[in-house]
Amino acid sequence: MEYDVIVVGGGHAGCEASLACARMGIKTLLITTNFKNIADMPCNPSIGGSAKGIVVREIDALGGEMGYCTDRTLLQIKMLNVKKGPGVRSLRAQGCKVNYPKQMLKTLNETPNLDLKESTVKELIIDNKTAKGIITEENEKINSKIVILTTGTYLNSDIMCGHEKYKGGPHGEKNSMFLSPFLEKNGIKLIRLKTGTPPRILKESINFDEVQIELGDKEPLTFSNFYDATYDIDKQYPCYLTYTNKETHKIIMDNLDKCALYSGMIKGVGPRYCPSIEDKVVKFNDKERHQIFLEPERSDDIEYYVGGFSTTMPHDIQEKLLKTMEGLHNVKITKYGYAIEYDAIDPLQLNLTLENKIISNLFTAGQINGTSGYEEAAAQGLIAGINASLKIKNKEPFILKRNEAYIGVLIDDLINKGITEPYRLLTSRAEFRLLLRHDNASIRLTEYGRKIGLINDEKYNIYLNILNEMNKLNIYLDNNYLTPTADTNRFLEENGSSQLYGKTSLKNILKRPEIEITKLLKYLNQDYNSRIADMVQTEIKYEGYINKTNQEVEKMLKLESKKIPNDIDYEKVPNIATEAKQKFIKVKPLTIGQASRISGVNPSDITMLLVYLKKEYNNE
Repeated sequence: MEYDVIVVGGGHAGCEASLACARMGIKTLLITTNFKNIADMPCNPSIGGSAKGIVVREIDALGGEMGYCTDRTLLQIKMLNVKKGPGVRSLRAQGCKVNYPKQMLKTLNETPNLDLKESTVKELIIDNKTAKGIITEENEKINSKIVILTTGTYLNSDIMCGHEKYKGGPHGEKNSMFLSPFLEKNGIKLIRLKTGTPPRILKESINFDEVQIELGDKEPLTFSNFYDATYDIDKQYPCYLTYTNKETHKIIMDNLDKCALYSGMIKGVGPRYCPSIEDKVVKFNDKERHQIFLEPERSDDIEYYVGGFSTTMPHDIQEKLLKTMEGLHNVKITKYGYAIEYDAIDPLQLNLTLENKIISNLFTAGQINGTSGYEEAAAQGLIAGINASLKIKNKEPFILKRNEAYIGVLIDDLINKGITEPYRLLTSRAEFRLLLRHDNASIRLTEYGRKIGLINDEKYNIYLNILNEMNKLNIYLDNNYLTPTADTNRFLEENGSSQLYGKTSLKNILKRPEIEITKLLKYLNQDYNSRIADMVQTEIKYEGYINKTNQEVEKMLKLESKKIPNDIDYEKVPNIATEAKQKFIKVKPLTIGQASRISGVNPSDITMLLVYLKKEYNNE
């Protein structure tokens, strides 16, 4: 049988890639080693978090599945950074590691144009540096026009705990042993990375009287840009907080030689922003304690995840460490923590479409590209699936700019800066984060999703209604006024605001920091959806900052408009640094804007490149 696209791997990247292709009318095969691991959550079963929650909203706005699936299977949800500015607010949900994969598998099975197959891929069919299908371990050949690799942490992976080391994927399943040497043989550079996971413990062994409770928010929240919440706000599962202490830290320091991380067994580089408990204690030895979160993993509420306690200590030491903490003195471990070391490709070998530069028609997405996190993986899977489908249809590729989405920031960072450790999205990575907010994901991206073919009529009509309601509210705030009456000035004084001396529009009243739109409700002509009201309020209150940011965007776009010819010979560009020259040759930037963001390239290198382009190509 022959397919248009074969997606290898059923993790979060693979699910989004295969759904995107199939929904765009492309005949697609998703092949994975074990159906039980589709949309698996081998680490914390949470979705979202700082910056990541906005990515999930972006995936949803484009027509992806992760947000919708999370909304229907979550255990708890809350908005992070509420007291900070709107540019850094993000949703985080504690998901169910049983129900989320079930829901996703159901969606995959019900999607037209999509077949699922359980097998392991050992090689790709490569002809003239072009991917043309796969070969399974059973030596079955399946042809396709495009292959998307989303193998996660399974490439040549090793599981490590204490001084034990064995081949395997997460949960100890079979890993992918043959693809790594095959890719290297075909000219693809691999790098070795590492990640880890904490122990899981029985709920019945936790003393909840000794730990701090962490509840979900008391208002309906969704990752979906289109649909209302379906969960019961009052039946959210609580999470809990405890801390390490001096005794915990002493046991760690006394046993560093027994853990895989500090014994020299691990060669791969781990994620900077998700360190093991050993790393925390060693590198931050001035801290007397570290936060440890106890979070439910499943709707049956039997097992808890020990967040912040990733470890490679031997089993007996893991037990001793946990029992030093409040609430865990009688803890029972159901699954021990471990580290996993795996192969990834160097993302500098990718185009912005996530197609490989060395082997055409080969796309990669997820942790194989050197990222960490389910959300980053899903975002890449969606973009790889979209661009694979567009290539088959002979249409222009879909590339999000840094001012349009965190997804654009993620991919731009990967292919221009490369990685030295598993990449994690942070709000600080986005220079235009005030434009890339949680609340406006649909405004930024839904038209793209519609044009691509991933936003159906139902979602699009909901989106158009949101735009219409926002417009009506904006017009009303612009054209209705408060006058300096005794009643009005009393209202303003009660809210800590200065009195009026002349007729003032509701819009200008709302620009005052101390006045929230909820306080103006009695002056509005009708009720407005709270989500719509919040979006309008943010745009009004931050109008000046947004306008200033848009001016910076214009400067960036001017650089993006300066194209670099495909036939340029960087060896002939005079007076640029050797490192810059090497990076230009490797990355092959398409524009001056992209060239300027490559790691190791200085402003002087860009100036020399511009002079050369003007002289040789008459490029202004």
